[in-house]
Amino acid sequence: MAQEFVKAQIKGDKVVVFLKPSCPYCVLAKDVLSKYSFKSGHVEFIDISGRDNMDAIQDYLQQITGARTVPRVFIGEACIGGGSDVEGLARSGKLEGMLQKIGALQ
Repeated sequence: MAQEFVKAQIKGDKVVVFLKPSCPYCVLAKDVLSKYSFKSGHVEFIDISGRDNMDAIQDYLQQITGARTVPRVFIGEACIGGGSDVEGLARSGKLEGMLQKIGALQ
């Protein structure tokens, strides 16, 4: 069930962030991404902290990304990592190009 849930969320033309609101790296990722003007429906923040299958979701994220920690940030179907990774890509100027490439920005 967790695998199907994660797969259903990840789409080629949107950004998906699996997070827990109490996590400082999740807050960092959300803050960095909030600086961009996304088209409606092209960015989604999914709080897994209250879900019955949270552990299973994190186990599956580890299988497909190599890390069980949150946030796990997907641009299209590719995981770009966590909060520090998003911040680094934004600082280098690469994040905006990645977002434009999938057509997520206005």
